[in-house]
Amino acid sequence: MSASQPDLERRWYPVVTIGPYLLLAVLAAFTVVMKRAQGASPAGDLALCGLAAAWMLWMFTLHPAWRDRPAVMATFFTVLIGIIAVLVVRAPWFGCFTPAAYLYAFRVLHWPWRLAGVAAVAVVAGTAQAAAVDKTTAAGLLGYGGILAVNALPMCGFAWFVWRSTQWNDQRDRALAEVREANRRLEVSLAENAALHQRLLSQAREAGVLDERQRMAREIHDTLAQGLTGIITQLQAAEQAGPHRAEGRRHLDAATKLARESLVEARRSVHALRPEPLSQAGLGEALAAVVRNWSARHGIAAEAGTTGTVRPIPPAAEDALLRAAQEALANVARHAEAGRVGVTLSFLDSEVALDVRDDGRGFDPAAPAAGFGLLAMRQRIEGLSGTVRIESELGAGTAISARVPLAKEVMA
Repeated sequence: MSASQPDLERRWYPVVTIGPYLLLAVLAAFTVVMKRAQGASPAGDLALCGLAAAWMLWMFTLHPAWRDRPAVMATFFTVLIGIIAVLVVRAPWFGCFTPAAYLYAFRVLHWPWRLAGVAAVAVVAGTAQAAAVDKTTAAGLLGYGGILAVNALPMCGFAWFVWRSTQWNDQRDRALAEVREANRRLEVSLAENAALHQRLLSQAREAGVLDERQRMAREIHDTLAQGLTGIITQLQAAEQAGPHRAEGRRHLDAATKLARESLVEARRSVHALRPEPLSQAGLGEALAAVVRNWSARHGIAAEAGTTGTVRPIPPAAEDALLRAAQEALANVARHAEAGRVGVTLSFLDSEVALDVRDDGRGFDPAAPAAGFGLLAMRQRIEGLSGTVRIESELGAGTAISARVPLAKEVMA
């Protein structure tokens, strides 16, 4: 049943439930008049009219739930057509009751039985209309057949058209229902996507803030913290120089130079610029300069060297390796008590390796790290898909190796 059929049924409810009784009552009254005028008894016709009324009342009007039971309605319609056919044979004017029969056919019968029901009503209606035709002759039979065809063909065609229209309406209603459901799901999906988008934006902002905090922490450690540590070391050395003014002046000059360099690096970190040693030189030259300055500042023998075929590497890798070397040298100056340090930059087939070795007192790599330096070094290198390896033994020095893979286009 289509969505519009209940509304249609409500509009036609008085016609289907009341109209047949009124029409039957009018025909019964007309029968009484005609039969008395003919000098015949209307009792048989009235009995059939009462039977038809009782049948409609019991099977259709008083039991509305039966209207959706195909077998019961088929029985109801078949018996009713039989009663009407008998009435038409007895009195042709009962053919005027066939409109009510058409209504019942369209209401209670399902396709394709509706087509058979409409055809049966058309036969009864045509029989009533052909009451005066002489059916004992060929011409009469032909005329009777023509009358039946005139009744049956249009009504059967109309029944087919109603069936097809109902199917189209049902398909349209189903399509509309599917569209509504699709729109509902789309609205739900859009709402979920909007919520997910907001969560992703929030997470992206939080991740961005966290990344920036980590970057600033690394930069502060690699610039200000190391610089301040070096300045303190130089000032302490100047204080310990005592009467040796030349030695004290050298340490003060070193502290002043270190302060200026730290200030420059701090400003470059704030503006996310590259480290000063890499601003005008390659990584190998920058490492050599860093090692020379560090050796002169701390009085520790240090050498820097480059092996392999020098190739351009991404700026981020250069920055990370330079900062790793600075951190390693700062740790040597603070903790190692080393007498000699070696820094080697190696260009390998698929990666660039930085090795920093010292002959200091060493430490236990399994012990928890006390500072942020090694953690910052790992974050920088591993952020480029690289690795950091630390080897140390008490009394036997320390070796730190940082490796960063080369991109395919750089290797080519």
